[in-house]
Amino acid sequence: MKLTLVICTYNRSKLLLKTLTSINNADMPAQVDFKILIIVNACTDDTVEQLQAYQNQSTGTHLLPIQFIEELNAGKSYALNKALSLIDDGWIGFIDDDHRVDEQYLNSVITAINDYPHVGLFCGKIIPDWTGQEPDWVHDEGRYKITPFPVPNFNLGDKELSTLEELFIPGGGNLIVHKKVFDLIGNFSEALGPVGHNLMGSEDSDFVLRAIKAKQELIYIPTIVQYHYVELNHLKLSYLILKSFQRNRSITLAHFPKKTKIPNYLWAKLGQYITGIIFSFKVKSIRFCLTKSAGIVGQIIGHIQSLHY
Repeated sequence: MKLTLVICTYNRSKLLLKTLTSINNADMPAQVDFKILIIVNACTDDTVEQLQAYQNQSTGTHLLPIQFIEELNAGKSYALNKALSLIDDGWIGFIDDDHRVDEQYLNSVITAINDYPHVGLFCGKIIPDWTGQEPDWVHDEGRYKITPFPVPNFNLGDKELSTLEELFIPGGGNLIVHKKVFDLIGNFSEALGPVGHNLMGSEDSDFVLRAIKAKQELIYIPTIVQYHYVELNHLKLSYLILKSFQRNRSITLAHFPKKTKIPNYLWAKLGQYITGIIFSFKVKSIRFCLTKSAGIVGQIIGHIQSLHY
């Protein structure tokens, strides 16, 4: 079995090294042609130097070897597609540069592939790597729960699920896809996805939606687990508002790539949340309404824009 782990990185050398450490610490299944491919996407920090140092250190040691290639076009989708151009066949496991993998990640991936030989896509959990320094409100599951969550958090429970049973759209940071699926439906849209750390996204959602439309089954495997680094600056109100706007705009574009009429209910929702901002006296209610308002505006902009592949 051939498995290539792909990590696209932009100016996160310290976190990237932690990602590599977690892969090295994971249990290694036998009889797997295993590679780590890193795409350095227009980095201006010391990422290249750190990876060169890693390569020198890995020679003659227990560290897993890596290959890294630079992609000068800024944008995660360019980096992802660069990786795809370098992989001929086999399975591809996508890992974000601010993730660490569970110790059983590789075993769980191989087990899923063996258990479902007819399936071309898998996904697993993405869990915030909490440190205890985060504010209490991030754990609120009630009326004022913030969505989209400031830290990627994809957890559908502990039961395996299939898109043949229900529709779910996972984050791209924990996807496992056979190369034949890309050959069938095409690569990631370069009109979507983050450029640098600008919070634009949905290149993964767009890909998954196209795969499902092409009758490709996707199975959620709860034992395939990655943990997402928690950046405390991302829990500030300005970040929440910007992320809500950008992610709602991009997911709307993924669902409606051509310019469409703005649904009337969006205007009603926007009015509801603006009223909440004006007349609420609770901090958590104002925070909730501000992020929701930004998300509605993002959806409105997404409807009047068009996506060019």
